[in-house]
Amino acid sequence: MADLQGTLAVVTGGGRGIGREIALHQARAGATVAVLARSAPQIEETVALIEGEGGKARAYPVDLVDRSAVEAGFAAIVSELGPIDCMINNHGSFRAFGPIWECDPDEWWGDVEINLRGCFHTCRVVAPAMLERGRGRIVNLVGGGTGTSFPHGSGYAASKAGIMRFTECLNDTTVPGGVLAFAVDPGLVRTAMTEMQLDTEAGRTFLPGIQQLFEDKINVPPSKAAALIADIARGRFDRLAGRMLRGPEDRDALEREIDAIIADDGRALRITGLD
Repeated sequence: MADLQGTLAVVTGGGRGIGREIALHQARAGATVAVLARSAPQIEETVALIEGEGGKARAYPVDLVDRSAVEAGFAAIVSELGPIDCMINNHGSFRAFGPIWECDPDEWWGDVEINLRGCFHTCRVVAPAMLERGRGRIVNLVGGGTGTSFPHGSGYAASKAGIMRFTECLNDTTVPGGVLAFAVDPGLVRTAMTEMQLDTEAGRTFLPGIQQLFEDKINVPPSKAAALIADIARGRFDRLAGRMLRGPEDRDALEREIDAIIADDGRALRITGLD
């Protein structure tokens, strides 16, 4: 498989955690990386790490909920770095914990807006240009609650399930034009977001299972999802476009299972038993 030399990847939420690791993996594979987040110092640090390894990157502070800011930011990326080959939506927010009547409504809606609306804004901007070129890949990160109930994380779960369905709809719309969309679940990774769940009273009260999982040493390295996404960018899993791939899984085993996944119509949101 070819490396990513000469391609441009955009990584949102690239200032820390999983996003930083994704950006580093893209650069190590040869891609130039545009690193996006609201915090300029954090994304500048990611860029410095990439450049320190001999890679190419540039920081773009953008609030993904602000449509005008997204449009201006992506116009700058294309003007300064060229056409986008791989769009990776890693940004995420999970601040509203608990039964819905105990959640702050603005925090609950903020999780949905950042996660889902932010993803919509970036895809809306990049997809037409990719279609015009006849190629491109979009990777949207999902997570807890995508395919199962998450009672005390309803805003986060609703947004991630929404991103999964959005990814399916997007892929079905763009795949005839050569643009493929994928969903990736990185697994439980110890990040600043999960640390907040561990360190706040609401998190300890309503999400005690997170602490238990970490105590049980369920802690997926962010490099797992980053390596998977690098393989997606290379085209290794093109046949699974529109479906969910998981960071913790063995990529060689996943490749061997592609035919079975497609035959079973797996890794997608489906409602069964309605015949």
